Amino acid sequence: MATDYYGVLGLQPGASDADIKRAYRKMARDLHPDVNPDEGAKEQFQQVSRAYEALTDPEKRRIIDLGGDPYETGRGGAGSPFGAGAGFGGLGDIMDAFFGGAGGARGPRSRTREGEDALIRVDLDLDETVFGTTTEITVDTAVLCDVCTGAGTAPGTHPTTCSTCNGRGEVQSVQRSFLGQVIASRPCPTCQATGQVIPNPCPQCAGDGRVRSRRTIPVKIPAGVEDGMRIRLAGYGEVGPGGGPAGDLYVEVHERPHDVFTRDGEDLHCRVTLPMTAAALGTTLKLETLEGHEDLTIKPGTQSGNVLTLRAHGAPRLRGTGRGNLLVHLDVTTPTRLDDRQSELLRELAALRGEDLTEGTGANTGGLFSRVRDAFNGR
Repeated sequence: MATDYYGVLGLQPGASDADIKRAYRKMARDLHPDVNPDEGAKEQFQQVSRAYEALTDPEKRRIIDLGGDPYETGRGGAGSPFGAGAGFGGLGDIMDAFFGGAGGARGPRSRTREGEDALIRVDLDLDETVFGTTTEITVDTAVLCDVCTGAGTAPGTHPTTCSTCNGRGEVQSVQRSFLGQVIASRPCPTCQATGQVIPNPCPQCAGDGRVRSRRTIPVKIPAGVEDGMRIRLAGYGEVGPGGGPAGDLYVEVHERPHDVFTRDGEDLHCRVTLPMTAAALGTTLKLETLEGHEDLTIKPGTQSGNVLTLRAHGAPRLRGTGRGNLLVHLDVTTPTRLDDRQSELLRELAALRGEDLTEGTGANTGGLFSRVRDAFNGR
């Protein structure tokens, strides 16, 4: 037997929407579990909430007025008090009861929707990422139709209410089975759930409200940006269907490899090769940096693997102040091919420094290997 939903709220069939809202608000205040802890009040509140949800839904109320019960089967299960919008009442119902909210059906979907974001890659040289630059990029995105300005209609025409769903955006069907009544709801196939149709679409965008267009956009690259970082250009993405707000455009930075320098965050690195004589005697080199020539002082006795630091010659910090450093890694090379005269000079140098180059064994105590042996023997 169908539930008397009007009677649950103390009303007569045919009561107005205002009477239904007023009756529900009064009963919900008294029976809500947060106000009335009685177990019986909890069950009554569920019944009242379900009755209100049924009578404020036009399709469900139509079924009730025809003598049916929209909660028999289908939506929310067979007689389930915890169906869609039942139980303790949907959030819209509770807000309606205590604050006078709207509540009711979902309504049609808007034709206007937000556009998608777009992503484009830009390749930059090291000096452009370190010091910043302004570059132009070409993007192919959806833009607002300049004929209908997003409305999707031909000039002088307007959308009309969908005759299939009468503007609700969805169509419902009620079927009887051995389980009872089954209510099915689906988006309207005629208007795509918008509740409106466009009988005379715009000739340029065919009713979409947007068209594809290629445009050139200047992009400011901040100093210190790193490889893989993305720059967000708000509102430069795809315009949404129906002329909806555009998404964002993300520009992803890709840094080209440099012939001399490598980068590690804010610091730059490079390698300088020194001949053995320059490392031993010391010298001054002219180093070509991203900002021009810098004099690099090599102290006498410099060893391979030493690192010289040129402070504040790296990339600017994106967050904060100051710059990173330029780190110069020194590689000392040993000559591999010597003529007789060069070999003779090196031997003389070794003799002057007291460096015996012979391996020496037995009584020879001046050789390098003999000195190592003597160290182990405690001599």
